[in-house]
Amino acid sequence: MNTRNPLMFLVLLLGIVPASQAQFKSMFGKNKPGRSQFQPYSSVGFGIGTSHYYGDLAPYRNVLSSTVNTLRWNVTGNYIRHFTPRLSARIGLTIARLGADDIKFEGNRNYQTQFIRNLHFRNDVKELSVVGMYNFVPTDRNYSRRPKVQPYAFAGLVIFAHNPKAKTPDFGDGQEWIALQPIGTEGQGQPGYAQAYSLVQVGVPLGLGIRYKINQRWDVSAEAGLRVTFTKYLDDVGGNFADPNDLSPEAQILGNRTLEPTAARTGRDRTEGVRQFLIEQRGFPNDPTLDPFGQPIEGFYQKGDLRSSSSYPDSYLLTNFTLHYILPGNIKCPPLK
Repeated sequence: MNTRNPLMFLVLLLGIVPASQAQFKSMFGKNKPGRSQFQPYSSVGFGIGTSHYYGDLAPYRNVLSSTVNTLRWNVTGNYIRHFTPRLSARIGLTIARLGADDIKFEGNRNYQTQFIRNLHFRNDVKELSVVGMYNFVPTDRNYSRRPKVQPYAFAGLVIFAHNPKAKTPDFGDGQEWIALQPIGTEGQGQPGYAQAYSLVQVGVPLGLGIRYKINQRWDVSAEAGLRVTFTKYLDDVGGNFADPNDLSPEAQILGNRTLEPTAARTGRDRTEGVRQFLIEQRGFPNDPTLDPFGQPIEGFYQKGDLRSSSSYPDSYLLTNFTLHYILPGNIKCPPLK
């Protein structure tokens, strides 16, 4: 994946962030006579919201269902510097939980193979973002004269740490969440397989929002931003099934979950759904005594069988409601006596 364009974007963005007022004046021209120049100001904010994942376990082509089924949470904090009436820059820290489960496809004839695959994941993403913001309604002169309602757009770059996990099957001795990248569920790191994917990635955030002025010092905002990433492994699913003989016992269990009678995360019984798939798609006899988990399912166990159902990188959507406090300007020290 060519990352030069995002990196060039970050360089340009970081060139904007520390720009001084004089630099902006040189770019946009001096103020006309009789008009007061804009006074830059800063704000800090804290917000909460929802997170939504899109990828192998939540298809892009079924975006509404994917958005609803992957609903999780996020918390965020940020600092914004307002340089001009329309342009601002923001740096933010966000923790977002992502997750999805193939059990959601039960009974959906368009996604039978995903239901049989029976994968799930949970991923707590820690994100650092730097974005440029454009106000569609400009601020007049200073923060006290900002509009009551101010819609805006933003774009930039994020760097994030992530670590997809899955719940172990219920063998009667308790279940636990296991980190998937170190065990190589698709054979990563073994001879003849791809290298392990990185747990630090970059992405491009794109979004829209709207701010509302509560009073002179406080704003509240609502926004939604999509993070387009360059990895297929937010969910630990991006390639093919590995040869079971090449995997550790733990990777065998967590890499191929087609023969588990119960969905590990929800505890829902899968027996009837898998039985119907074998009858309709694999030509098994319509026998109520048929054990659908008695042997490996064709297309889901040999090396090279598709484990991933998407050719696109994963992405995630964050929505936030944020409370902003406008920082005081220059603090005047009392005169020395």
